[in-house]
Amino acid sequence: MVLFVLAYLGGVLTILSPCILPILPFTFARADQPFRKTGLPLLLSMAITFAAVASIAVAGGSWLVRANQYGRIAALIVFALLGLSLLWPAFAERLSRPFVRLGSRLTQSASTDSRSIVWQSLLLGVATGLLWAPCAGPILGLILTGAALQGASAHTSVLLLIYAAGAATSLAVALLAGGRVFAAMKRSLGAEEWVRRILGVAVLAAVIAVAFGLDRGILTRISLASTSGVEQKLLDRLHPKVLRIPDQTLTITDTGETLTDSSVLSSLSGATAWINSPPLTADQLKGKVVVIDFWTYSCINCLRALPYTRAWAEKYKNSGLVVIGVHTPEFPFEKDLSNVQKAVRDLGITYPVALDNNYSIWTAFSNEYWPAHYFIDVNGKVRYHHFGEGEYDQSEQWIQELLKERPNEQSLPGGIVNVSAQGAEAAPDTSEVQSPETYVGYERAQNFASPGGFKQNKASLYIIPASLELNQWGLAGNWIDHDQTAVLVSPQGKIAFRFHARDLHLVLGPTADGKPVRFRVTIDGHAPGENHGVDTDEQGNGVVTEHRLYQLVRQKGTIMDRVFEIEFLDPGAQAFAFTFG
Repeated sequence: MVLFVLAYLGGVLTILSPCILPILPFTFARADQPFRKTGLPLLLSMAITFAAVASIAVAGGSWLVRANQYGRIAALIVFALLGLSLLWPAFAERLSRPFVRLGSRLTQSASTDSRSIVWQSLLLGVATGLLWAPCAGPILGLILTGAALQGASAHTSVLLLIYAAGAATSLAVALLAGGRVFAAMKRSLGAEEWVRRILGVAVLAAVIAVAFGLDRGILTRISLASTSGVEQKLLDRLHPKVLRIPDQTLTITDTGETLTDSSVLSSLSGATAWINSPPLTADQLKGKVVVIDFWTYSCINCLRALPYTRAWAEKYKNSGLVVIGVHTPEFPFEKDLSNVQKAVRDLGITYPVALDNNYSIWTAFSNEYWPAHYFIDVNGKVRYHHFGEGEYDQSEQWIQELLKERPNEQSLPGGIVNVSAQGAEAAPDTSEVQSPETYVGYERAQNFASPGGFKQNKASLYIIPASLELNQWGLAGNWIDHDQTAVLVSPQGKIAFRFHARDLHLVLGPTADGKPVRFRVTIDGHAPGENHGVDTDEQGNGVVTEHRLYQLVRQKGTIMDRVFEIEFLDPGAQAFAFTFG
C-alpha cells in the first residue's frame, strides 16, 4: 500500500519537473473549455495510454520502441492539426465534422457538439500519452527497477497507472486554474480569438520542438525545480528499502538503527570467498569503524568512486577504519574468482574484498545500488549511507565523526582527501551526458534499431540502419543475442551507437575459450585520433583480452551527437553493456 501511495505522490510531483514541459501546450490548448468535457477525458486517456505503453515496454522489448516511434509520429500529426485548428476556425470546423457525425450515431440524446468535444479530447489524450516521457526520478526508478528484477506483472502496470494518475491530478488542478484565467481574460479583454491563436502557435512550436528532438536537448540542460530530492525524502520516510530478487524479499530499517539482533556485520558470513584477507567476522570488527562498499568491477560508476574508497582506506587505516569491498556481480563473468582477483590487483585495491556471488550480503543490507557505501559505527549501527557517485567530502566527514566516537580516540589525519583519477576512474562530464546505460542483451535492451528486432538465442544476420537517432543502436553481421550478452559468430561484425557524452565505455569479453578478439573503433566514420579512449589507439585499434569495461572514446573537443562504431575483426566477441561519462 505504501508503494501505491508513493507512486501517486511521485506522479503528482511531475508538475514541478522540467520533463512535463513538452506536453503542457497540448494539455492547456483547450483550457478555456469546460473541464468535464475536455480536460478530464484528455487526462484520463493520457494516463491510461502512458501506463499501457510503459507496461508493454517493460515486457515487450525492442519492438515496442519502433512501435512507439510510429505512435509518436501519429501523435505529432494529431497535435499539428490541433494547432492549425486553433489558428484557423474554418479549418477547425472541417476537422470536427467526422467527430460530429460519430457523435450523432453514438447517441441521440446528447448534444452532438458536446459528444464531439469529448471524443476529440480522448483522442488528444491518447496522443499526449504517446509523447509523454516523464523524468525517471527515484520513485519512477523504483517502479521500473522492481519490474526489471521481477519481470513485468499486473502489479507493475497498476503502479504505472497510479503514477500517471498522480500526474493527471496535478495537471487537472492546473487546468482548472488555467480555465478560470482564460475566462477572466476573455471577460476583461474580449480577446478570445487572440488567446486561441496564441495557443495554436504554442502547440505548433511544441510539435516542432518534439519532432526535432529540441525538447530533449533543452530539458537535459535546464535545472527547473527538480523533484528528485523531494522524492528521495518520501522514499526514506515512507518506504522501507526493499530488495526483490527471486524467492526472497527482505527489508532493512532506516539508517541509524541496527539491522539485526547482534550486528549487521554478521551478514559478512555469507561471502563466497575473500580477497586480501581471511574471512572477517563481526567479533573481529568490534570497536572498528567500518565502511562497506558495494561494487562490481565492470560498473563504471563503481570505478569512478573507487579512487576515494582507496584513499579513505589508506588515510585512516591506522585510525581504526576498516574498508570492506563487497563485490556483488551483475554479469556471470563477475562471479569468477580469478576474474575478480585480477581486477582487484589491476585496480590497486589492498583492503579486504568479500565476494557476494549469492547476493547474501546485498540482501541483508537490502541494497539496491552500485556503488553503495554504508558507514557503520563502533556499535555495529549504520549511521549513514550514500548511493551512487558524488558527495565524497560529506562521506569522509562521516568517517571522521565516527572515528572520533571511538574510546580512547587519538588524533586523526586532517583535511579531506584530494583525488586525481585517470582513465575510466576519472569523474564524468555530467553536463554533457545525454546517453543512458544501455544493455546489449535482449532482456534489458532498449532503443535497438536494427530492422526486424532481436532474434533471441539464435544466430542471425543483422544490419545497421542508414541513420540512427540519438541513443539508438544496432548490430551488423552474424550475432547470437542472449539475455545478457551478444556473441559474434563470424568476423567483421559491428555495433553502432549514436551517443552524446564525453566518454563511451563498453563491457566486453573475449571468446568463450579465452582467445583475444581484435577490434577497430570509428567516430562518425573516421579514426578517433585524439578522441580515443585508454583501450584504443589513435587509429581506433584495440584488443579484447579479458572480461571487463573498456574505455573506447574520450572526446577532447566539443561534445555533440556522434555515431560510434566498433568492428570486431575476429569471431567470438562478447558485448554486454554501454555506459557513458
